[in-house]
Amino acid sequence: MTEQRRVVYETLMAQADHPTAVEIFMRAKPKMPTISLATVYNCLETLVDCRLIRHVHHDRESARYCANLAEHAHLYCYGCGSVTDLPVRNGRKPEDAWQVPGEVIISQRDVSFRGLCAGCAEKQSAETKDLHQKSTKKSKA
Repeated sequence: MTEQRRVVYETLMAQADHPTAVEIFMRAKPKMPTISLATVYNCLETLVDCRLIRHVHHDRESARYCANLAEHAHLYCYGCGSVTDLPVRNGRKPEDAWQVPGEVIISQRDVSFRGLCAGCAEKQSAETKDLHQKSTKKSKA
């Protein structure tokens, strides 16, 4: 492992927020001022090829990277744009959730959900509650 790859890998491991290559570059720059964005992209490609990290794709957004190699899905939040890991329940195999024909061989699973993260869901719930209370007060007046 080269020094550049080590810095990129450690930068990705430092936070589980699924950063883009540009975000990793910005975080790695203080640790290695000479690193370039092209080097970060090359390091990420190599780390993905070596299966040390995962590529995370969401529609037409920039690719993100994940250091969590355990089986999990991703939740894409419409509210804040965050990506959250959703672990598989203990003792369960991901393929148990779908009817996969016996002759099929699955080599990779990329499962994703879209919705609101806990923080955004709580905020939306609070806003809905406030609107309901204001509406109720108006109708009583």
